[in-house]
Amino acid sequence: MAQKTRRDFLEQSMLTAAAAAVAGAPTFVPAAEKQSKSPNERLQVAVVGVRGRGQSHLSAFSRRKDTEVVAVVDPDEAIGRQRAEKVGNSSGRKPQYLKDMRKAFEDKSIDIVSIATPNHWHALAAIWAIQAGKDVYVEKPVSHNVSEGRRIVQAARKYGKIVQTGTQCRSMGGTIQAIDHVHQGKIGKVSVARGLCYKRRGSIGARGKYKAPASVDYSLWLGPAAEKTLSRPRFHYDWHWQWDYGNGDLGNQGIHQMDIARWGLGVDHIGHSVHSYGGRLGYVDAGDTANTQVSIHDYGEKRLVFEVRGLPTDRLKGAGVGVIFEGSDGYVVLSSYNGGAAFDPEGKMVKKFSAGGDHFANFVSAVRSRKHTDLNADIENGHLSSALCHLGNVSYRLGQAISVADLQKRFDGDDEATETLGRVVGHLAGNKVDLASQQLISGQSLQLDPKKEIFIGSEAKQANPHLTREYRKPFVVPSANDV
Repeated sequence: MAQKTRRDFLEQSMLTAAAAAVAGAPTFVPAAEKQSKSPNERLQVAVVGVRGRGQSHLSAFSRRKDTEVVAVVDPDEAIGRQRAEKVGNSSGRKPQYLKDMRKAFEDKSIDIVSIATPNHWHALAAIWAIQAGKDVYVEKPVSHNVSEGRRIVQAARKYGKIVQTGTQCRSMGGTIQAIDHVHQGKIGKVSVARGLCYKRRGSIGARGKYKAPASVDYSLWLGPAAEKTLSRPRFHYDWHWQWDYGNGDLGNQGIHQMDIARWGLGVDHIGHSVHSYGGRLGYVDAGDTANTQVSIHDYGEKRLVFEVRGLPTDRLKGAGVGVIFEGSDGYVVLSSYNGGAAFDPEGKMVKKFSAGGDHFANFVSAVRSRKHTDLNADIENGHLSSALCHLGNVSYRLGQAISVADLQKRFDGDDEATETLGRVVGHLAGNKVDLASQQLISGQSLQLDPKKEIFIGSEAKQANPHLTREYRKPFVVPSANDV
């Protein structure tokens, strides 16, 4: 009998899943029960971007019996080769190192591409991989701007590929329990979901002219971004705080909490309007993005309010990096990646949520079932939540300096917005930020068409160009007609 290939196994998995669905059985089986030791059923994985979060990708796929890391890709050759050497596949084989991701995409033996590059590369890397016939795990935010995220969704559906977003809280049992509690009406009618990113961020150093490390192919690292001289002292990681490459903490840490907040509200679009305010306060450095920021997203009877604090701060209702759902009969606080608690209106805890999960295992399970609905964080969810972060940043970037008094006037009659601003001003005062000399930036209040995912109204002409960017050839994210 001919030996079974990986493709044969995937096709058989599709048939098995279909039969289970007909029988009414659940199609998700824990990863430990699905893993096969057969080399012919082992999925081949390329991990792209391995300095930071990519190390978790390497670990997740190499420790499984049914996946194998066969390629490590990074434009920093020193880091890429070092990571490749340390990979401990269960097969005992070492992966090859590649500098250019396109070489991995050309390899027909590779089944999965797992992406942990800087943000400005996420969408193009994902789309190229999908077009090359690969299933994709892509880190959050899935895009650098709103348009890119929708392009990934379109590519995934067109080519029938499984694309998971790296918002791992979606697979955490405690978070799932908490969201179910909210959705079941246990805290009454929820009018506000508040995302918190209270995470200390210091200065990244003076803006200047610097050189990338000698081991880095800087042109490949830049990819879609404009060719500019390096202006920050530390090459790695600090790109998060410059607009050409990152999205600030709103799109770095904050995307996790933004996603949970939107999930809990039960809304599946980008909202009707957005207004953001804040500033890069407390120091002057090479960073562009806000270290203090509030974004208010309108969903009619519901509102999503997101707060970023990069200066030292107290927690809010026990959460620093977390989410608070405010209901008519109590509230839920998610204070960690895998759980939190529910409280009555007087603040008495009534239920605790805590359980882990395996986001990578969920992805592999969906790769085998060939059903994107098996994913806990399908790319469309990733796009919508990432887009909210980008929309907040667009509003902020179109803003102007404003006094606290004038900003307070803008919120006259809006008790929730006024209360939030009061806490922000108190927080900044506690950090000795003089808002007379370092004024807040009040962004534009922007109206949205949630179906078309564009800005509408008087500010649309100014705002809509920020939904995409100018791309450096040949690193061009394709249009809707070309994905």
